[in-house]
Amino acid sequence: MSFSRRHFHHLVAGAATLPIAASPANAQAWPSRPVRWIVGYAPGGGNDIVARLMGQWFADRLGQPFVIENRPGAATNIAAESVVNAAPDGYTLLLVGQPNAINATAYATLPFNFIRDIAPVAGLMTVPNVMVVNPAFPAASVVEFIAYAKANPGKVNMASAGTGSAAHLAGELFMSMTGISIVHVPYRGQALAIADLLSGQVQVLFATSPASIEFVRTGKLRALAVTTAVRAEALADLPTVGDSVPGYEASAWYGIGAPRKTPAEIIDRLNKEANAGLADDKLKVRLADLGGTLIPGTPADFGRLIADETEKWGKVIRAANIKF
Repeated sequence: MSFSRRHFHHLVAGAATLPIAASPANAQAWPSRPVRWIVGYAPGGGNDIVARLMGQWFADRLGQPFVIENRPGAATNIAAESVVNAAPDGYTLLLVGQPNAINATAYATLPFNFIRDIAPVAGLMTVPNVMVVNPAFPAASVVEFIAYAKANPGKVNMASAGTGSAAHLAGELFMSMTGISIVHVPYRGQALAIADLLSGQVQVLFATSPASIEFVRTGKLRALAVTTAVRAEALADLPTVGDSVPGYEASAWYGIGAPRKTPAEIIDRLNKEANAGLADDKLKVRLADLGGTLIPGTPADFGRLIADETEKWGKVIRAANIKF
């Protein structure tokens, strides 16, 4: 699929739900009832963690519960379609992320056009993926991992949060740039992938830092590198994948989207409150501790990020002939 950036200005039966407690103060005409925030993965992943932290902030500020509704499956397309088809009244939101940009090219046919049908509301944060392995795996660096994989083609299993997910594409990019062959094992969410990595059922995962950082800090997983172009502040001792594979970069990111035609005043209010949260000292510390970089800005700023990521990953997908 090919999309034009000029469209951006026209632009989450869940596995689990959590009503986030609301403060009784500051209720406005909108919202006058709970807001559903659809997340395209199972509970426990990095995107779910970020949504719950920000959802509590919104609930406290806006006086209504923000219900985090997990709808995993089809690399977030199930979640995205549910929001596309929701009433554009500000009561259904989508946690937007890198998979949405990936899917625009990876899926030959979709029942929606993401850029046309989802309005960007606010960017939240970018986070590095972390190349993590089970501590029993015989590699302590990216170079050692590549050497082991080349000596054992097809015998290393790479978990992901699902086919077409950010973790999957990060791994595909790594394989294409190193010439190794590892086996992709998709899961219905990152938390499930991490569980099998911890037990040794799979050997490697390009995990988001919010979902993996505590396992790394406690030694339950071994981190080999971060996938960003520069070192991550929260994991400053880790090299980048690009230190060993020049040119490699794959960052995850999160933001908020709403159905097309959601009133501008609601989008503007959400954007204002999101930016206020990203500027709040306590919330900033909690988000930064997940290993990410905050990205406050306007809806248009977030739209440009989506456009740039759609173009970048579209090139990778076409070059690798990845189709779902």
